[in-house]
Amino acid sequence: MADFETRLLAVDGVRSPVLIGGVATPGEAVVFVHGNPDAGSDWLPLMEPVAEFATAVAPDMPGFGAADKPKDWDYSVAGYATHLGGLLDQLGIERAHLVAHDFGGPFSLQWAANNPGKTASVTLINTGVLLDYRWHRLARVWRTPLLGELFMRMTSPAFSRLVMRHDNPGLAEEWRDTITGHFGPDGTKRAVLRLYRSTPPHLIESLAAPLRSLDPDTLVVWGDADVYIPAVQAERQREVFPRAQIEVLRGIGHWAWLEAPDEVAGLVVPFLRERVGQVTQ
Repeated sequence: MADFETRLLAVDGVRSPVLIGGVATPGEAVVFVHGNPDAGSDWLPLMEPVAEFATAVAPDMPGFGAADKPKDWDYSVAGYATHLGGLLDQLGIERAHLVAHDFGGPFSLQWAANNPGKTASVTLINTGVLLDYRWHRLARVWRTPLLGELFMRMTSPAFSRLVMRHDNPGLAEEWRDTITGHFGPDGTKRAVLRLYRSTPPHLIESLAAPLRSLDPDTLVVWGDADVYIPAVQAERQREVFPRAQIEVLRGIGHWAWLEAPDEVAGLVVPFLRERVGQVTQ
């Protein structure tokens, strides 16, 4: 098992812990980008097998985990992409194999669209460029001024656990508790409201054209029991990534790599192993 360390890096004064481990490959890394409301360490079940043949990197993004949660930060897809780019620059990563989940998809895909020459491959787990997407019920509440603030104020740990149990029955209780815990800090709740309100669906769809032109090696893994982002979006990723390999996991929910770690690793690890260290023209 690889050893991991945490480095505290700052971009424009905003600090992010970055979990790093694995086989040193100068200038190249597999970069795991979490979404709402996760943290970089949630990727460990997938980082550990990847770290046997590559450098694995997973930051806590601003507003989440142990990262800074400033009130005046730019909690938008563009803001997160800029922050991610600053972290990768400091780590000397010139070739990034992106692995993303949830809102980590737009964060990392915006970075990829801005940095096509640095994007080595893309792995999307229950995320992507969502086309003709309608926000899920919680997102609609968060996006509504005043209602979202009231909902956040009234959301207790017990209520969060109840929602997680209802929406993700296949997820182990320890992971439901971990994810619920991530949602606790006021700074995270504020970041969620700001992020969802700054992200109209057409903004994410605007990534389709530049990414279609880039057409990176892409793997899409999707649990078809996801109640937040329907599995119909999995096949639609081929409209953005024409050469994408699409894998739909039956009966698996939103946090697919936590609910079915062996099955997801069995897809993701070989995909990455074939591409790490392989520079294409």
